[in-house]
Amino acid sequence: MPLDQDCLNVHALYEKAKRPPLELQTPAEAREGMARSRAFLQPDAPEVSELKSLSAPGPVGPIPLRLYRPRTPSSPGVTGCLIYFHGGGWVIGDLESHDVLCRQLANFSGHVVISVDYRLAPEHRFPAAIDDAIAATRWIAQQAASLGVDAKRLAVGGDSAGGNLAAAVALALKTELAAPLKFQLLIYPAVDASMNGESVTQNADVLPLTRNAMLWFWEHYSGGADLTKDWRASPIHHKDHAGLPPAFVSTAGYDVLLDEGKAYADKLGKAGVPVEYKHYPGMIHGFITMGKMVRIANTATRDAASALAKALA
Repeated sequence: MPLDQDCLNVHALYEKAKRPPLELQTPAEAREGMARSRAFLQPDAPEVSELKSLSAPGPVGPIPLRLYRPRTPSSPGVTGCLIYFHGGGWVIGDLESHDVLCRQLANFSGHVVISVDYRLAPEHRFPAAIDDAIAATRWIAQQAASLGVDAKRLAVGGDSAGGNLAAAVALALKTELAAPLKFQLLIYPAVDASMNGESVTQNADVLPLTRNAMLWFWEHYSGGADLTKDWRASPIHHKDHAGLPPAFVSTAGYDVLLDEGKAYADKLGKAGVPVEYKHYPGMIHGFITMGKMVRIANTATRDAASALAKALA
């Protein structure tokens, strides 16, 4: 399938902006670019019934969180909860970059979403992000009653690097929580630091995530360490995926991460984990947060929210 016309329009916007390739930018410049792009790529933020700033105790200090309660809850009283980790290669992104998506997921699913503002590299390299993600998930599970959510209906999710963190959290807490996680929502997840899939070569120059950009992200996150066999960074290399919560895994056709996302869905399935795999063939990496310009983003968001609602029903 050819590249979707809406994605071509996004590429034209990138060309017009004349920003240098990501791998030639500093982290600060990349963060500024991501923040500036929101006005062009993201739809208006929908209203939710409650928006609340929180913090969880972390390994080196408080971890900022943001709670979204849906306009129309899935059921009276407490609902389930999606703990969401934003994308951005562990280097860029924050609560604001994925604010619209979290609002949409909450409203479309009828369940609470809590977004986690984990520490970023290179200021805080691996394993800072995953340590924060695990700590935040533990705290939310412990505080579920006070947060107005059901501790027996918790899910983890994220896109790209956030999908990486969600997958690793599901592995880390597989047998630890009082009530097991119910679901993992993995949107074009990065799950293998080796980057050896054919899609890495086939989509090497497709914006916004080129092969060189992904290498730039991994270098900042790893600090040069080999993370290919450490499942906290490369969840696909964990020795045992059996017993993990059911998963929804989505991929994009013109994405360097396509093959590893599909391989992770396959690996979960072979381990006996119920998996719904959804592929969007004409899409580019990051498309789900581009709903102002990419119409299929809104379909994909509803697909993810529908899978979440079904899992947490």
